[in-house]
Parts: sequence; C-alpha cells; structure tokens
Amino acid sequence: MMINKDTPSTRPYLLRALYEWCTDNGFTPYVAVKVDESVRVPLDHVKNGEIVLNISFDATSSLQLGNDLIEFKARFNGVAQEIRVPINRVIAIYARENGQGMAFPIEIPASTSPSPSERSTTGTNNAATGKRVQLVPHGTSLDDGKPEPEPPQPTSRTKPALTRIK
Repeated sequence: MMINKDTPSTRPYLLRALYEWCTDNGFTPYVAVKVDESVRVPLDHVKNGEIVLNISFDATSSLQLGNDLIEFKARFNGVAQEIRVPINRVIAIYARENGQGMAFPIEIPASTSPSPSERSTTGTNNAATGKRVQLVPHGTSLDDGKPEPEPPQPTSRTKPALTRIK
C-alpha cells in the first residue's frame, strides 16, 4: 500500500473526536503541546519545551479545533491571551479526571532528517512521512551502545497515568 503525501492527516479528526468524548462524558479535555517557534502560548508556563492546556468550554473562549490549528482565548494569571497551536505540535489529548486519551508522535521536518552518511544499516527512512525508524536491541542505549539499566518493575496495583505539567 502506498501512502499519498496529499492525504490529509487523521490527527485533527482524532483530536476533535476525543475532545467531544471528553465533553460528552463530563471530563476536562487537556492537550499536551511540544512548543517551538510556531506555537503561540505564554512562555512562562512552558516547562521542558512542553505545555499542557485546558481546552474545556469553561477554560476557553472562541475555541476552534481546525485541521491545521487549535485557536482560542484563555486567561493565564488573570491576563487574557490568544493561543495558537499547530495541530502537528499536539503530543497528546486526554481527560484530566482519568488520564484516558491518545498520544501522537511529533512530526519531524524532512530538513532535519539524517543525511545518507548518517544512516546506519539498521535504520530506514519513510519518505512519505520523513520519519526515521531504527532497530535497536532491547536494553541498548542509542547514545553509546552500552546496555541500559533495567527499568524498575511496576508494583502490583499501579496503573499508568499521564503526568500533568503545570
């Protein structure tokens, strides 16, 4: 199957569907955003290059979930701000109350793809998306090839959850 570059992304449709699911069920929809120069948000609320935004009806004004942008007005520390988030910068949408939602990969521009000399024999590039996939043996670090320490095993009765960044 060949992927057509002109095929619209499913991301805005999934975002709108999950936003609707949250609001229909009385949940508060939050979006996590990877911030770069194309994102208009209050920078003093950005932590580690990311921001989490409450996009509920009560927290926003003039919310538009478009195919290319999420736009709305919101108050931060009592000051009204216009927020603009390109859809491709959204890394997750979820319900605050239970963490249910969906995460998305960040699309890497083709200009930042590795050159042919930087590609290894175990890596492949997907020309349709500009994404790079590299096969790495389990427990091996990408940085130095040394084995990574085993991650701590979860204790019983713990359930995964998204961490909110304020």
